[in-house]
Amino acid sequence: MGNRLAALPLLGLLLLLALTWIAYAQGLHGGFLFDDFGNLPAIGATGPVDNWPTLWRYLTSGTADPTGRPLTLLTFLLDARDWPADPYPFKLTNVFLHLLNGTLLYALLIKLGQVLGLESRRIRTAALLGTALWLLHPLLVSTTLYIVQREAMLPATCALAGLLVWLHGRSQLIAGRTTSGLLWSCLGLGGFTLLGTLSKANGALLPLYALLIELIIASPRQSLHGIRGQQAYRSYVLIFMVVPSVAILAYLTWVGVHGSITGGPSLRSWSYAQRLLTEPRVLMDYLQLLWLPRPFSSGLFNDQYTASTSLLHPASTLPAILAVATLIAGAWWLRRRRPALALAILFYFAGELIESTSIPLELYFEHRNYVPAMLMFWPLGLWVADTRTIPLLKRALMIVLPLGLAVMTHARSTLWGDVQAQAEVWAQINPESPRAQANAAQIEMQTGHAQAAVLRLQKLLTEKPDEMQLSINLMGARCLTGGLSDHDLAMATHAMEHTANPGSLLVHWFDRVLPVAMNNGCPGLTPTALANILNAGLKNPKLADDGRQQDLIYLLGRISLAQGRPDAALADFTRALDLQVRPGIALEVAAKLGATGNPRQGLTLLDHYSQVQDRATPPGIGMPMLHAWVLAHQNYWPQELAHLRQQLTLDANAENSNTERSTPVPSTNH
Repeated sequence: MGNRLAALPLLGLLLLLALTWIAYAQGLHGGFLFDDFGNLPAIGATGPVDNWPTLWRYLTSGTADPTGRPLTLLTFLLDARDWPADPYPFKLTNVFLHLLNGTLLYALLIKLGQVLGLESRRIRTAALLGTALWLLHPLLVSTTLYIVQREAMLPATCALAGLLVWLHGRSQLIAGRTTSGLLWSCLGLGGFTLLGTLSKANGALLPLYALLIELIIASPRQSLHGIRGQQAYRSYVLIFMVVPSVAILAYLTWVGVHGSITGGPSLRSWSYAQRLLTEPRVLMDYLQLLWLPRPFSSGLFNDQYTASTSLLHPASTLPAILAVATLIAGAWWLRRRRPALALAILFYFAGELIESTSIPLELYFEHRNYVPAMLMFWPLGLWVADTRTIPLLKRALMIVLPLGLAVMTHARSTLWGDVQAQAEVWAQINPESPRAQANAAQIEMQTGHAQAAVLRLQKLLTEKPDEMQLSINLMGARCLTGGLSDHDLAMATHAMEHTANPGSLLVHWFDRVLPVAMNNGCPGLTPTALANILNAGLKNPKLADDGRQQDLIYLLGRISLAQGRPDAALADFTRALDLQVRPGIALEVAAKLGATGNPRQGLTLLDHYSQVQDRATPPGIGMPMLHAWVLAHQNYWPQELAHLRQQLTLDANAENSNTERSTPVPSTNH
């Protein structure tokens, strides 16, 4: 009988994992989305990842933050070794990782319950319910089924594993095993903080999570006072918890103060001060989504979120700031009487520190709640598990709450598995989001409803004439419904002249439309019209940095090349290269010149690069420096450039030979 009772918690966990799998299964059939296209193609950027040199080039290619997130990149190789690839294996791995995180969370909540000294049955019931409410929460669908957000899931894995290992080491210290206790503790926080940070920068928050647990739950109940190794553990807490936590807080403070003084950031429509005013509103929105769950929300598209410009604009700014401050202060005040509740609240805000304070990331993304919300529902689980009062209600909640969340998660996952329905729903929920409307319009064009796309885009473009993604998608829809008018081109030119930052959107769009313009595939879309749009961008002060200017001038060179004007193209390509000297751009444009039958111009471009390569743009701090070292160690660029030069030389010689054979020899007869 005892063995059966002991097996019940494990059975409950297995049933929970099975229920979560069922809830997510329909979402596995969705496609790639948004940032997936900006990150995953790196898998095949220098060829299939099937050898060590290519592997090292790929793992060091990340640019998302100074760490490059190589651990996340490594896990993508479980699903594909080249690009393009099938999205299904990526989504499947994400769901498995979500289930693993749920299992680790269950183990952590049991351990925390034991530290609190609670009764065994209540500990396990609360852990299971707290895990279930997190694992089945519909808000986490936009992390789990969004492939690239594996980078948000892996820090959760590392944080949970690191906390479990650290708590094991701490229990070893309490038992008097000083050496093994310190080793386990160092492995837990040292090793897993490193792994978490190599997944995403917010993995560096693990020491702060441990410090909160130490101060709120562990030290007051399992003090190491008087045991052998007490002084060593104090030093451990200082080195592995306090110092990293203070360093992160100091860095975030410096970013906020320095940014507020100097202005910017240049690529955002808001200032640092405005971001700091806005994020409390965002956090309160997140908490509302967590505690008042719904099957559908804004999803990936939150670019319409309005930044706060003062404490009173919008009116919710000051109340949100006061609410966040009250929650944090109240949690600290309650830490002795309600330790689980205090820990859950402070853990949440600690988890939001990097992505929701001073660093100038986009204002709002649902996936930022994945790690912070891990302990969110544990206090509720502890209350429900105490069936000494209102037992019928609490037992009903044990069933109703997980099943209710499972139904909502299944509904949201089903939407994620249907690209067309997903685009339509997100466009309805986010009527003011240019990204949501452009995404829906693209789906409408792909499914033969171009006129609907025209109407959708026109409506929002009248309100947001500076949005480049709206104007270029409207051009695409117009091409499918008869052609472009002068008004359409004027709107695109205006948008290019005022847009904040088109990013890679412009280059990808240009790759699609240039062949259409050259083949007269769309009335009104001509190479001259495209050049006018690009020239408008060159006048845009928001696109004045060298990187954006290089993109625009490079695209002008592409137009000249397509028109059969290789010398003009060479001039544009050379000008673009000089803005940011990089071997990659030199290789690309020289190869394009050669591929279009202009090997001599390609060689001229390579000759120019050899003269200016000493002015190459230095790599950024962190992983870009390591990536540059890997490429240099492999002699990658010199080999690629030499190979291209050899091919261009052969092509140029063959061209000269053909020219000589085709030139008539002057007659000697008189």
